Amino acid sequence: MQSRTKLTLAMDTSGSPLLLAVEKDGKVFAARKKGVKQEKLLFPVLNAVLAKAGAELGDIGRIFIIRGPGRFTGIRISLTFASMMKYLNHTEVRGTTVFDVIRFQAASSRKFGSWQKRHPQGALGIVLHAFREEYFLQIFDGENAGPAWLSREELLARLAAYKQPLFLAGSDKDGAPLAGLVGSAYTLADAKDCKVRPAALLEMANNPAWEQNALEPLYLKPARFELVNPV
Repeated sequence: MQSRTKLTLAMDTSGSPLLLAVEKDGKVFAARKKGVKQEKLLFPVLNAVLAKAGAELGDIGRIFIIRGPGRFTGIRISLTFASMMKYLNHTEVRGTTVFDVIRFQAASSRKFGSWQKRHPQGALGIVLHAFREEYFLQIFDGENAGPAWLSREELLARLAAYKQPLFLAGSDKDGAPLAGLVGSAYTLADAKDCKVRPAALLEMANNPAWEQNALEPLYLKPARFELVNPV
């Protein structure tokens, strides 16, 4: 009996929406499902994606996860599922961060390539909304400035104090563009490069470098804030 081709499953449970994707015969099958209870959504969505691809759970030979930052419970869902599959089925596990995915997408764009030629000393920064008036930040400049979880004021101050030109990618609350947050002082990535794309995850999954620390979650400490008139 001929063995079935092993597939790669890419998954992002770090926040809403849940994203799952597999590739088979050069075609990507993906699904997004909004909701904060990914533990209830995971298997119904996974079964639907596998059914579209004509595949089964046992056909998964590699899992590529986003290990943070994001919701604590959401991150644990991917880590637990990948750990279980690795233990039970010897499934290969690779993982990365949201920062690295957005960086991969933005850095591959023509817009960034053109900007980089004009600003060879510049850096790519990733800004993502975290919670209320707080944000995640990582600047890829060879010195690994970040990652950090900052208040809005701290974020804007850190960006303003950065001495080199910045190309920013990411999103504000509810996926809104960064322009409303950071103004016009920076070149911003196109919207399509600021949202995790299934094809990008599956492409990154082919890189064995992501095997390192694949099951190590990235939890960031929230910014400090004062309570006004606490009850």
